[in-house]
Amino acid sequence: MNIILLSGGSGKRLWPLSNDARSKQFLKVLENNNSELCSMVQRVWNQLGNVNLQESTTIATSKSQVDIIQNQLGANIPLVIEPMRRDTFPAIALAATYLYSIKGVSLNEIVTVLPVDPFVDDSFFYRIKDLENVLTETKANLALIGVKPTFPSEKYGYIIPRREKDNDLYYNVSHFKEKPDTEIAKELILNNALWNCGVFAFKLDFIINKLIEMGFPIQFDELLKQYNLLPQNSFDFEVVEKENKIVALPYIGEWKDLGTWNTLTEEMTNEVLGKGIVSGDCENTHLVNELDIPVAILGVSNAVVAASPDGILISDKGASPRVKELVSSFIQRPMYEERRWGWYQVLDHTKFPDGKEVLTKKIGVTAGKNLSYQLHHKRSEVWTIIDGEGEFALDDKIIRVKPGDVLYIPLGSKHGIKATTELQFIEVQSGSDLVEEDIKRIFMTWEEVEKNCTVRK
Repeated sequence: MNIILLSGGSGKRLWPLSNDARSKQFLKVLENNNSELCSMVQRVWNQLGNVNLQESTTIATSKSQVDIIQNQLGANIPLVIEPMRRDTFPAIALAATYLYSIKGVSLNEIVTVLPVDPFVDDSFFYRIKDLENVLTETKANLALIGVKPTFPSEKYGYIIPRREKDNDLYYNVSHFKEKPDTEIAKELILNNALWNCGVFAFKLDFIINKLIEMGFPIQFDELLKQYNLLPQNSFDFEVVEKENKIVALPYIGEWKDLGTWNTLTEEMTNEVLGKGIVSGDCENTHLVNELDIPVAILGVSNAVVAASPDGILISDKGASPRVKELVSSFIQRPMYEERRWGWYQVLDHTKFPDGKEVLTKKIGVTAGKNLSYQLHHKRSEVWTIIDGEGEFALDDKIIRVKPGDVLYIPLGSKHGIKATTELQFIEVQSGSDLVEEDIKRIFMTWEEVEKNCTVRK
């Protein structure tokens, strides 16, 4: 069985921690078995390893999430990178052609697609393994996993069976109902409906043949060129709702979508993350603080307070799902990002009347990692090393750097840095158009830099 993990979204339901560069699945607010903070994607990746599915897993994602995935999971994770965001059907189609034409997966191989952020225990992933046998036994074109509902939720879609039960293993699927009101949900549950948790399994040839029918290439490189022509639809709408031969496996166990602050805080083991305090008379109140200033909460119950470089949220937990709509008008660059080499935080951004801009960042580089050897056409930079040691390359010469060193990088100069220990520096950019796209990368690895530069003691 091959697994496709879908990692998408740029949502603001967990604003201000989630932004266009850091979706909910990358927030480190959960605890792993070692009592260390981890993200949803790290949790799911480890669970796949627990059931021996990690080696056959590929992550389908957008260009904007590549660095943070590599930062959290490692540089060697197999990735299928969408050239643009076009919903789940194009992402799954592209990943299918990657499995077929690049990895050489057999057309008879079972492929299972699942989101990257379900909150489940390991038994859920063992249930995923059962999809292979059910597809083979039933000759169905699609097999789904449906969660046995624990309450009549209005937040989830429902899988409706054709009749009460076909056998002990699976249901034949009649149709679907998307986010019904509570009364309808109660009726559906009485008729053995299941929550649709976004897990699909099929033989690889099912999707490959569908692409052929639609007139699209089945070679990965060719489909990549025509990606913008694929229907911008969800896999549910484009494929699942049009298919007649579908079976669903019921899953009885813990399953949650931690997509809002009220559901996410239910799974946090500590009421305070970061610098701050919640008074003893607060009940069911959580604080998540990524800032260096303390936050105090006094006498406020059933609330969430979240603070990050992107903003501050103070919300009643019941109202917190509405945060996306409330802040949808906020337009600003992400103030915090994780990269393959570490992280950065925007400290200040000033635009002057004459068009000049100054952007100040605090940058952290993980020991042993490096920024690419690069140049900029529209800005100069000044770096001030504040912690740690490293090697700094400027116009083909490498020097060692330490706290207190100030490094001047003129416009158009080639430059890069490698951390020999955990390294932090302040970067001040000055120019006319301070955007991430103003980067011409020359070398990505430090080995390439060393081969092409002179080292000075």
